[in-house]
Amino acid sequence: MTDTSIRRRTVLIAGSATAATLTVGATAPEALSAAAVPVAAAAVCTLTKEMTEGPYYLDGQLVRADVSEDKTGVPLKLTLTVVDDDTCAPLGNALVEIWHCDALGEYSGFVGGNGHDEPDNGTFLRGGVLTGSDGVARITSVYPGWYRGRCIHIHVKVHTDVTLTSDGSFEGGQELHTGQLFFDEAVTEDVAEVPAYAANTVPRTTLAQDSIYDEGGAASGLLTLTALGGSATSGYAGTLTLGVETG
Repeated sequence: MTDTSIRRRTVLIAGSATAATLTVGATAPEALSAAAVPVAAAAVCTLTKEMTEGPYYLDGQLVRADVSEDKTGVPLKLTLTVVDDDTCAPLGNALVEIWHCDALGEYSGFVGGNGHDEPDNGTFLRGGVLTGSDGVARITSVYPGWYRGRCIHIHVKVHTDVTLTSDGSFEGGQELHTGQLFFDEAVTEDVAEVPAYAANTVPRTTLAQDSIYDEGGAASGLLTLTALGGSATSGYAGTLTLGVETG
């Protein structure tokens, strides 16, 4: 199913002043630290699109830094920095939540929707983590696959003031942002040749063909991707800085 409703509410760091924040370069995401904060604070905040959550969101997912579980796929290390849109200051203790399909284009809780049969525990490739004082959330997953009618993407929400629960989940709080993260087509072409993804029998919609992504680059959620090794199977680091309205 295709997400169709797009609203403008949130902001995203943009401009050349953010290069050090948006690009990992040859280093892994773990190398990013509070040292990058002054760059973000000096950057220009630019309004960007917010997108609907789509039909596959499930409430009450786990708070955890690794959502991959036992899913086969190309490793993906996300570094998402959340900042206040008015001040560009990092937003600490915000919950960044993601969910996406696996290599076969299937979402947990909805397996079979893309025509493939596999076990469904209702939790794989779902979860979130609280940002540190530097506004950074680091999440480990696998590179998403694709399902009919949509390019490869990850859904993301940003919440504040959540309460962590005894079962490892969260409740309450305020939802500040709902959006999607997108992937460079050249990288996706390499990933699509990896056997786990090549087994997906559904035709792939490219970034240019997608009805949601509008060629807006980072302003529309396009991740900066950096290879973690010499081949697609080694994985990628993906970075993006999101600004949100806090009041």
